[in-house]
Amino acid sequence: MKLTITAYSTALFSSWYFIEELGILLDAGDGMISALLQKSRKITHAFISHADRDHLTGLLQFNQLNAREGYPVICYPRDSRSFPAMHEFFARFDPHTTGTVWQPVTAGDEIRVKDDILVIPVRNEHVPVPPAITRSLGYKIYQTKRKLRPELAGLSGEEIRKIGIEKGKEATTMEVRTNILSYSGDTPVDDLHKWDDTKILIHEATFLEREEEIKVHAHKNKHSRLDEVIEMVSASNIETLILGHFSSRYNAAQIDDAIRQLCDRYALNIPVYRILPGEAVVDVLNGKTVNG
Repeated sequence: MKLTITAYSTALFSSWYFIEELGILLDAGDGMISALLQKSRKITHAFISHADRDHLTGLLQFNQLNAREGYPVICYPRDSRSFPAMHEFFARFDPHTTGTVWQPVTAGDEIRVKDDILVIPVRNEHVPVPPAITRSLGYKIYQTKRKLRPELAGLSGEEIRKIGIEKGKEATTMEVRTNILSYSGDTPVDDLHKWDDTKILIHEATFLEREEEIKVHAHKNKHSRLDEVIEMVSASNIETLILGHFSSRYNAAQIDDAIRQLCDRYALNIPVYRILPGEAVVDVLNGKTVNG
């Protein structure tokens, strides 16, 4: 499936990714509506990773312009109190937006976006909380298809049809899921195999330095370093990598040089794209790779 991804992602200021063919928004930082204009109307589901302001301040204008009965569906970490507060404020500030669906989610939930598109939240460790509490999430997007059960492969069409009539379609077919895109949200690298077998991974890479060189830890929440992201991806079955959420302390040359050096170090030869600080990118996958 070809995906058109438009994005802006600068640590501390704003992050959002729009997947046009799926009608999905991943995070909703400031300026998202100004960049997308009428295309924002295509968004049916917004999946917000956590309640930091650079990931949700675009919701106000987005909701004001696009709310209608049953849409958009705004999915957010179940135990984040910011979102019920926003819901209550929006209802008073813009009464016509009451059709919006505010849906708390946690790791392992299944949100059906289209007949063949499913989104599953994944816990991350950006916000330090006990395991039973959900305050920060990544998301995996799956394309689903029905496939004949392998044990029926030798039967005729008529025999399979009879089984379906007697026992239902679950007896003849099974759902096959393909992880077409994953989004890390803000997070440190906490599991080297979390993103195995994803077609496209969008991952944050806030810092370029090694951990001992990082002097600033914003709000004590945790972020990724570029080197640990590249190391993780090099050992995973990932087809395409999009890097974002870089700190604005770095310029384009510093970011691109670091990506190329690390790709060489870890022998990573999949396509790698990046969202530079302060730049909105239209159709990310149609641009040039950093390591090409």
